[in-house]
This record gives sequence, C-alpha cells and structure tokens, in this order.
Amino acid sequence: MKNIIFQDGSVLPIGKIICIGRNYLDHAKELDSEVPKEPLFFYKPNYTVIYSYEKIIYPTFSQNLHHEVELVVALGKTVRNISEQEASNAIAGYAVGLDMTARDIQNHAIKNGLPWSLSKGFDTSCVLSKFVKKQDYDLNFNESIMLYVNNQEKQNAKLNSMIFKPNFLISYISKLITLEQGDIIMTGTPAGVGPVIPGDIIFAKIENIGEIHTEIIKYE
Repeated sequence: MKNIIFQDGSVLPIGKIICIGRNYLDHAKELDSEVPKEPLFFYKPNYTVIYSYEKIIYPTFSQNLHHEVELVVALGKTVRNISEQEASNAIAGYAVGLDMTARDIQNHAIKNGLPWSLSKGFDTSCVLSKFVKKQDYDLNFNESIMLYVNNQEKQNAKLNSMIFKPNFLISYISKLITLEQGDIIMTGTPAGVGPVIPGDIIFAKIENIGEIHTEIIKYE
C-alpha cells in the first residue's frame, strides 16, 4: 500500500496520481511545445511511488531519463464539479515530488501518435516527500521550487510562475472526473529538466514544504 505520509506521522492511502503537463511557460518553451489554454493532465499508477531516501531505478528500456521537480497537492475529501473556493477546502496538504520521465520513450510515442504511459509510469518514477498539512502552512506561491543534481543547480523557480494554480486545477479536473480522498495532483515542473544517469544524487526542495534526497541506480 502506498500512502500519503504527513509530517505529523499520519497517513492516507494514495488513490489516483494525476499529473499536469506544461504548467510553467518556460518549461513548455524548452520542450518546444504549445502553451496550453487549459490544463493537460495524465496519470501515473500508484505503484510508481517511492519516498525520500529511497532510490530511483533507471529503466532498462530508456537511454534518456529526465528529472522534473513539482509541487504535489493531496486531496482530503472526495469531490465532484466544485468551485475554486470549494477546491481550496478539499486540499489536505502539500509536498515536493519528482515526476521522472523516460524522455526518449515519450518523444517516440508523441511522434508516432501513441500513448506515452510507459514514459511516465515505470517503477520508482514518482518520488514524494512527506506532506505538510494545509492547516499547518498557508501556501503563498512565493516559495522557491528547486532541484540539484550532484550539488549543481538544474531547476529553480517560484511557484507563482505556474500557469494554472492548484485551486483552479482541482476545480477544473473535478468537472471532468470525480476526485477522491487520497488522490494527489502533481502540478507540473518549471524549466531546467534534463538527463540523469546511474550514480547521480538528486536533491529537490520547495521552501517551507519539504525535501527529497534520492539517487539514481541501475536495475539489478
């Protein structure tokens, strides 16, 4: 069982993992992709989850694994067709996450009009920190989101540069599908994504939210 683990030690079973694509203007540009007019979302299976200090296994089928650091939002109740204000009340907490992406597999699938689930849904491709409860921290979007590989800065931005903020995302998605208690939303990554190789050490952080420490290893 994969759980949302809160900083106070409480847990909540993870339901769906909903990921938002191209939610930072600079990241859309670096991928040479169109800036979305409405949220683009896809799913990761919850078996992909590992936690800080666990290790990411480099997938054997890829030659180009990329890091993507993201703000993660946990849902504390089941909702459907709600407003942005109601969405705010549905949030249980926040974490920092890594959406590891097999970029070569994704690009090949996109080029050929195929699903790219494998590029995002392999074992250990979703790394989560502990969650701070919303009642314990008032997110203001001036927080920095950052990622380092081997102590070299790769990603650094402010959360306020997101195109679609969490309340809007929750409201928007809830009008299309039911969001359930324990679902998490990975809200997209800023510019600076890039490749990692076995042996690389990753440190990711969102100010006042959480940290991730992990390492890339070969499949054994």
